[in-house]
Amino acid sequence: MDAPSDLVRRLRDRFVETGYTIDGVRDRLGDMAASALAREEIVPALRATRDADPLAVLIRLWWLGAPVSMAAADLPLQDLIEAGLLVRLGDSVQATVHLQPWDIGTGATGTGDPAYVVSDRKVRPGDPSLRPDHVVGAGGASANLAQLGWAAPVGRALDLGTGCGVQVLHLAPRAEHVVATDVNRRALRLARLSWGLSGVTGVEAREGSMYDPVDGERFDLVVSNPPFVIAPEARYTYREAGRRGDEFCRDLVRRTPRHLAQGGQARFLANWLHVKGEDWQDRVGGWLAETGCDGWAVQRDVQDPAEYVELWLRDSAEHGTSAYRERYDEWLGWFESMNVTGVGFGWIALHDSGSLSPLVRVEEMTQPVEPPAGALVEEVLRAARTAHELSDEDLLDARLKVAEGVVEERVGPPGADDPSRITLRQTRGARRTVAVGTVEAALAGVCDGDLPTRPLLAAIAELTGEDPAAVLRDAPAALRPLIADGFLSVTSTVASLR
Repeated sequence: MDAPSDLVRRLRDRFVETGYTIDGVRDRLGDMAASALAREEIVPALRATRDADPLAVLIRLWWLGAPVSMAAADLPLQDLIEAGLLVRLGDSVQATVHLQPWDIGTGATGTGDPAYVVSDRKVRPGDPSLRPDHVVGAGGASANLAQLGWAAPVGRALDLGTGCGVQVLHLAPRAEHVVATDVNRRALRLARLSWGLSGVTGVEAREGSMYDPVDGERFDLVVSNPPFVIAPEARYTYREAGRRGDEFCRDLVRRTPRHLAQGGQARFLANWLHVKGEDWQDRVGGWLAETGCDGWAVQRDVQDPAEYVELWLRDSAEHGTSAYRERYDEWLGWFESMNVTGVGFGWIALHDSGSLSPLVRVEEMTQPVEPPAGALVEEVLRAARTAHELSDEDLLDARLKVAEGVVEERVGPPGADDPSRITLRQTRGARRTVAVGTVEAALAGVCDGDLPTRPLLAAIAELTGEDPAAVLRDAPAALRPLIADGFLSVTSTVASLR
């Protein structure tokens, strides 16, 4: 599948002139078929493309994987067959790969041009078993990592385990140099097609496991959607590394700092185990603490062992096969042998800040966050460090300001003088929600960065009838989490005003 560059260019030109883009496909299919296709249901899309107009032919051939008439396909068919991208079936041709448009915002070249991702054809129930070196296409996890990997322009970027090459499409507009690695040789071949069709040049592709292909090198940004699936054996290179439990993700985190340039950052997707008698936050926090970097781990979802096994057996289209029940039982037994109660999924961000006391934050966030998620990383770590380093006295003397987008919600019986619950909610950023007391709510309502916290609390105590000494004594413990979570920001401290 090493298509000549001239063929790649002609194919791209045909896609662009026919409208085979994200917007073009969505408009051609209509809302119902497009929504069904997002759920991996292709029947509505097949019905919507029966007229065999030029765009419909491209959708059926490259996205839906259906045979199309050679007479209807206005493409360099013989060249595509010789390149291994099509096979002939009588008077029809069928794609050997899945080739779909991909949305990267401004385009892979930063000009708004369309991008494309090439992978193995999607597997569906009833299809033959996956080959071990199957190259999975771009999907929700790819989009999530692209959002997480967002950062300012960088010098050197590394896409560790590039797969179909989709992360490179997002890195290319803002990195001076990109290196992409994968243990799967077929993945690198298809990734090169993705980059060529998307107009991306200059990517350095290297074959090898984890950091072996970049031994001794450092990068300003490392991103990875690694083979994090926790399974009793490594059957497919795109998802399983063959390590016991979550050791692969642990080792990935541990080995990353030696490949970060000063000030460098890393963003990963990961799985981790929930083990009986152990706090998962201590487990993952321990990984981060060993790096010497500032770290933020976020659990976005957690599944019990049965849900997890079902998810990945469906992923490989094994539901309903003769081996399904046996593999299901074996996987559950393996989890049971390690006292696993669940598997967490989320992201890990590292920052080589140079701090002598690195900050580690581990939390669960199941709510939607404002995209791009990567823009939150430095903000969250900075807020947490500020809250951690301020002494109680400095906090009381600091000028605080309520963050943009924070709203207050009060709940109580109709006609009641006082609410039974006061909540602060972020409408931007991490979109956290926290219950607060009347003093904290009152402070959030008046702090605008002009006055220190101490006199504001004294005035609030007088208005509410609270003991001023008690309010000042209890305030630091109540306000520190609000600063760490980004509800309040510190505009200045006594030290900064000296």
